[in-house]
Amino acid sequence: MKAQLGGDEGKHKFVLKTPKGTRDYSPKQMAIRERVFDAIITCFKRHGAEVIDTPVFELKETLTGKYGEDSKLIYDLKDQGGELLSLRYDLTVPFARYLAMNKITNIKRYHIAKVYRRDNPAMTRGRYREFYQCDFDIAGQFDPMIPDAECLKIVHEILSDLQLGDFLIKVNDRRILDGMFAVCGVPDSKFRTICSSVDKLDKMPWEEVRSEMVGEKGLSPEAADRIGDYVQLHENDHVGEPVSVGSVAGGGRYDGLVGMFDPKGRKVPCVGVSIGIERIFSILEQRVEASEEKIRTTETQVLVASAQKKLLEERLKLVAELWDAGIKAEVLYKKNPKLLNQLQYCEETGIPLVAIVGEQELKDGVIKLRVVATREEVNIRRESLVEEIRMRTSRP
Repeated sequence: MKAQLGGDEGKHKFVLKTPKGTRDYSPKQMAIRERVFDAIITCFKRHGAEVIDTPVFELKETLTGKYGEDSKLIYDLKDQGGELLSLRYDLTVPFARYLAMNKITNIKRYHIAKVYRRDNPAMTRGRYREFYQCDFDIAGQFDPMIPDAECLKIVHEILSDLQLGDFLIKVNDRRILDGMFAVCGVPDSKFRTICSSVDKLDKMPWEEVRSEMVGEKGLSPEAADRIGDYVQLHENDHVGEPVSVGSVAGGGRYDGLVGMFDPKGRKVPCVGVSIGIERIFSILEQRVEASEEKIRTTETQVLVASAQKKLLEERLKLVAELWDAGIKAEVLYKKNPKLLNQLQYCEETGIPLVAIVGEQELKDGVIKLRVVATREEVNIRRESLVEEIRMRTSRP
C-alpha cells in the first residue's frame, strides 16, 4: 500500500449537480415562471391584499409541534452561535408568528417565497425539496364564510387565468373526516396520524395508504377497510383529463394557530389558500415543449445598430437616450459589427425593431427604423424616435 500526494489516482471525483429535490431554471423556464407569478400577483392585488416577507429560517421552536408527524420533514440547521434554527416548511406558521409578535388582529396579505421540505422528491410531477408557495390569507374576526368564499374565488380566478384546462375544487370540513373516522372505529388518539395518511391519496394508490395505516400506524385492518369503503366512493370522480400532477392548490382555516404563539392565547381567526407554483409550472412547461412555442427570454424592444464602421460612439449615445426614456434597448458589444450580424441577432432573440445609425442619417437628423418581421424600413426624425418605438411596441 502506498500513499501518494498529487496525481489523479487519489483525487475525489467531484460531480457537478444540484442537491436532491432541487433544480436550476434556464432563462426560457424563468420566462414561463414569470408569466405564472404575474397572473397570481395580479389576482392577489385585485383582491386588495398587502404583501409581507419573513426570514427563510425560523427559530426551531417556532416550527416545533405545528406539523404533526410531518415535522420529520423539517430541515434543521447546524447551530451557528446559540440559536437552534430550521428552514421554513411553509408560509403559514411564519405568518401566524408574525401576527402574534406584532399583535395584528386584522390583515389580508399575500406572501410568495421559497419553502423547504425533506420529502421524497417526485420532480416530474412538480414535487421538490425547495419550492415556491404563493399564499393569500385573511386574518380577523368577520362574519362566517365570507373570507372563505373569497379564497375559493381566488383559486378559481388564478387557475382560469392560467388556462390549465379543467380543474376540480374540492371543499371539505374536517368534522366530516372526524365523523367518518369515528364511524370506522379509529381511536381518538390516532385521528391526526390517520388523517395525514388519507391526505396522501392524491399521490399514492389506496393499497399503499392502507398498508401505511395498518403497518406503520397500527390501525386495525377492519377500521382501515371501512375507511377504504368511504374514500373510494369518489375515486372516479375526476374531471375529463387524467390528473397527472395531483393538487395544485390547497387551503383552509387555522383559527387556533396564532393563539399558540400568544402568551395570553388570544385567537385570531384565519383562512387562507396556497397555490403550488411548481406543479402549475410543470404543466405549462410540458405544454410549451409540446407546442414548440418560441419563448422570448428578454423584453428588449429595439437593437441600436450601425450600417458603417466607426459609429460606436453614436450607437452608445443613442442607446443611452433610449434607456433614459425607459425604452428597453441593446447594442452589440463590437466596435464595428456587420449589419447582417446585428439583424440576425434580432431574429434569434425576438427583438422586434432595429434603430440603424448611418452617416447620412446623422447629417439629416433621422434614424432608420427597421421592423424585423416585415423588413420594412422608415426614416424617423430623431426627436420622434422614442414615441415611434413606444407606439410600435405597445401591446394592443
